[in-house]
Formats: sequence, structure tokens, C-alpha cells
Amino acid sequence: MGFSPFGGFGDIMFTIVPVFVIIGFIFVFGTIIAHLIKSAKQWKRNNESPILTVDATMVTKRTDVHHYHHNTGTDMQHVSSSTTYYATFQVTSGDRLEFKIHDIEYGMLVENDMGRLTFQGTRYLGFERNRS
Repeated sequence: MGFSPFGGFGDIMFTIVPVFVIIGFIFVFGTIIAHLIKSAKQWKRNNESPILTVDATMVTKRTDVHHYHHNTGTDMQHVSSSTTYYATFQVTSGDRLEFKIHDIEYGMLVENDMGRLTFQGTRYLGFERNRS
């Protein structure tokens, strides 16, 4: 019988590590699948919601910037970013609704603009400013 300096530790590692790797893959793919299901449900709810057009005031807008750092395997890194644009509208009842909007719309909207907001569920469809 050969001498093992690890006292069987190597056998345990070959048993435990694959279990952790499998659990990690299940967690990652489970999270991705849960996110896809949640997005599909929201898309379905939006499609089933009526298209509404209401009087509203554009009260504020904001951005959410995410930075990504990519290691290219050498001493160089690649940095990229993405920006998500949001606008908040207040309707005549006093309720505020925040929508994700396109960058072009973001640039065209001005705080305190009054007009007609069109949306479907959580989906922003447009804002037509009052002509005064």
C-alpha cells in the first residue's frame, strides 16, 4: 500500500469539486431561465394591456450607465459601456409613471413639457407635446 501525504484528501477533492461546478452551472442557467421567463411574462402582460393615451407632464429623466471591463488575455483591457434612458411622467391623477425610452426620445424630452403620453402596460409608445 502506497503512502499518501494528503491522507485521502485528493479523493475528497475529486468528489466535491465537480459537485460545486455542477451546482454553479445549475445556478447560472437557472438564473438566466428565470430572467427569460419573467421577461416573457411582462411582454405578454404588456401585449394584453390596452393602449392608453393620457394627459401628462414630463417631470424628470435619468440615465443608467453600466461599464464593462474585458480582459483580452494580454496586458490590454477593453472597456465598454451601455446607457439606458428613463423618463418619468406625471398624469392628472398625480400618479407618476417611469418608462424606459430610446436615446432619441430622451434628447427630445424637456422637463415640465405637457402633452399626451401613450403607453401600453410598462411599454412607452410616445409623448406628443402640446403646441402652445
